[in-house]
Amino acid sequence: MTVSTTSARHRAARRPSTPLTELALAATGQIGTVGRRTAVVAASSGLVVSMLGSPASATAGDAGALPAVDTAALTASARALLDTAPVVTSPADAAWTVDIPVVTAETPPPPPPVKAAKAASRSAARAAAAAAVEAAPASAAVPQSVAGNAVLEIAAQYVGTPYVSGGSAPGGFDCSGFVSYVYGQLGVSLPRTSGGIKAAGTIISRDEAQPGDIIWSPGHVSLYAGGDSQIDSPRPGKTVQFRAIWQSAPVFIRIG
Repeated sequence: MTVSTTSARHRAARRPSTPLTELALAATGQIGTVGRRTAVVAASSGLVVSMLGSPASATAGDAGALPAVDTAALTASARALLDTAPVVTSPADAAWTVDIPVVTAETPPPPPPVKAAKAASRSAARAAAAAAVEAAPASAAVPQSVAGNAVLEIAAQYVGTPYVSGGSAPGGFDCSGFVSYVYGQLGVSLPRTSGGIKAAGTIISRDEAQPGDIIWSPGHVSLYAGGDSQIDSPRPGKTVQFRAIWQSAPVFIRIG
């Protein structure tokens, strides 16, 4: 038995017909005139016709001109779409706005009170030290006669050295030990006792006395610092210091 198979034939699906379809069919007749690069774009909001080519009959002077499209063949539906297409406009006074964040500057916090307290304590300490210097007795100040005077410049270096009975070194001095040590730094050797020192020099008047000369009194010896001042190692419990001449009848001695 011979079996014959026949394939069923189906009708090709047709593209639905819309107003845009009719528009395309109407424009087909214009293709030969408009050219291959003519695009017809239809949007739901309206119709835009873009002419990308120029007719073959265009002259050199009309090279940039686009030919008009005959819309007489458009159907009523397509014309209705054109008539009802919304018009988009922009107001002449349109303005753009930009939101700019607000930037604020913050003042840094004040320093901790602890630092201020330390600064205040340092200032108070300096003020107290200055007040102590001002309150010191004038006899404690170094006389101007010290400057340039070899004897007094050496003696002034030991201000504050404690009195030590029998002492003749920077660790401690008695009165004669201090005078003999200062002169010894200048290469002058003096006796160790106050009486021996008096005998080693020449007695002069007070008017003749110069800073650096020696002042002698019974049991004590010191260095004349000019004016009414002297430097010596007074007694136990005291230190080498500049002070006023307290002796009632001082004897001035010059060495050499």
